[in-house]
Amino acid sequence: MAKPNPTPPTSPESRRKFLQQGAVAAASFMIVPRFVLGGKGYVAPSDRLVVAGIGVGGKGESDIMNFSKSGKADIAYLCDVDDQRAAKTIKSFPKAKYYKDWRQMLDKEHKHIDAVSVSTPDHNHAAPAMAAMQLGKHVYVQKPLTHDIYEARALTEAARKYKVVTQMGNQGASNDGARLLREWYDAGLLGDVHTVYCWTDRPVWPQGIAWPDKAAPVPSTLDWDLWLGTAPKENYIEKLVPFNWRGWWEYGTGALGDMGCHLVEAPFRVLDLGYPKSVAASVGSVYVDEFKRGYFPKSCPPSSHVILKFPKTAKTKGDITLHWMDGGIQPERPAELGPNEVFGDGGNGILFIGDKGKMMASTYAENPRLLPTSLTATTKVPEKFARVPGGANGHYAQWVEAAIAGHGKKEVSSPFDIAGPLTETLLIANLAVRGYDVQTPKADGKGFNYPGRNVELIWDPKQLKVTNLDAVNQFVKRDYRQGWKLGA
Repeated sequence: MAKPNPTPPTSPESRRKFLQQGAVAAASFMIVPRFVLGGKGYVAPSDRLVVAGIGVGGKGESDIMNFSKSGKADIAYLCDVDDQRAAKTIKSFPKAKYYKDWRQMLDKEHKHIDAVSVSTPDHNHAAPAMAAMQLGKHVYVQKPLTHDIYEARALTEAARKYKVVTQMGNQGASNDGARLLREWYDAGLLGDVHTVYCWTDRPVWPQGIAWPDKAAPVPSTLDWDLWLGTAPKENYIEKLVPFNWRGWWEYGTGALGDMGCHLVEAPFRVLDLGYPKSVAASVGSVYVDEFKRGYFPKSCPPSSHVILKFPKTAKTKGDITLHWMDGGIQPERPAELGPNEVFGDGGNGILFIGDKGKMMASTYAENPRLLPTSLTATTKVPEKFARVPGGANGHYAQWVEAAIAGHGKKEVSSPFDIAGPLTETLLIANLAVRGYDVQTPKADGKGFNYPGRNVELIWDPKQLKVTNLDAVNQFVKRDYRQGWKLGA
């Protein structure tokens, strides 16, 4: 056998062949599984996903841990505006490089990142997600997908344009229950569903309150300006961070944003719902004196009942009415439910009403039941939809594996093609809720009119606007604070 030439060839042609052969050899080496090279269970570098986390405390911490538990994700970069909230995750991944500003992280490190997870307050979901997609990164974004309707549409379209793998963090979309509900309906057990109820005991944080007059000291570990991000400049107040921001319109989306993606997702999939055509709402009142209703336009209300109407789909014979109830309000108990049987899961639930039958489920579409519940154990239908290994917990690994495979290669449960319209629907519902506080001066200058109360808003999904009350369209798209933008 001839001895190998220890020095590279010098002619252009031979050098080109040498480089090509070297590249092929290097590529071949990289894709050899480690169980061949060095031990059972190892995943080759080409089968791993390099993940950057934006917002890594609280829910972000559990997201990052679940990606890591998939066994196929390398947590390489962490970003959070609060060092104290991020501390546990930083300790868990000591090799990960830490940033406070996601813009700097993406600018400096994007060449080394495959995918980005966003788990910030709602008002800062869209900007980093859009920036990541424009860089060709796969994205996982906590629910609700965005704070504004415009943002949701923009992210949905961007996911298609940039051909990246997307997933929203409504993990119940990966539960077996979501699939069984579809199979029951497709088997004709309910006949034609015309009405759906979704309800929650949220909020479990203060709502229907005034913004405090007194500013509070900013915690030393928190970069308040970065936390505000796209939102207007404002003084810090006590207990806003890390959780109570959900009840303030500038940052959160109320109970609808918090729980709607977990509860309305099942009706969306079962009935193939799209954009609603109208929405109406009533909201709980807070009285501050005798016959004096409080006016707190910065705060979400303590409770609401929203009625959304959807046009006929391929799965229904006519229009569908979906009721959303929060603040502990629940629909009438079905007659088929026994007096000691729990409705939904007690605090939350989903109820489908068809012309031949009914079915219900708990949060995350768990524990699906036909009504009367005795039918559940005795009814068998063909399994049409593949189950996600691990159910809700498998939601994370599903995205990791789909991102490694590449766009269009593997199914995910909540891609932006579904999560976007779902989020838009919830935010359209919030238009009716926020519309209750829209004021216009009375003609005589004495007091105000409230044109958004006791009306039905007509929604045009193509124009992204309410056609019969322009005053609420101000909530469709925010103006970002200077220095922040959606996309390049």
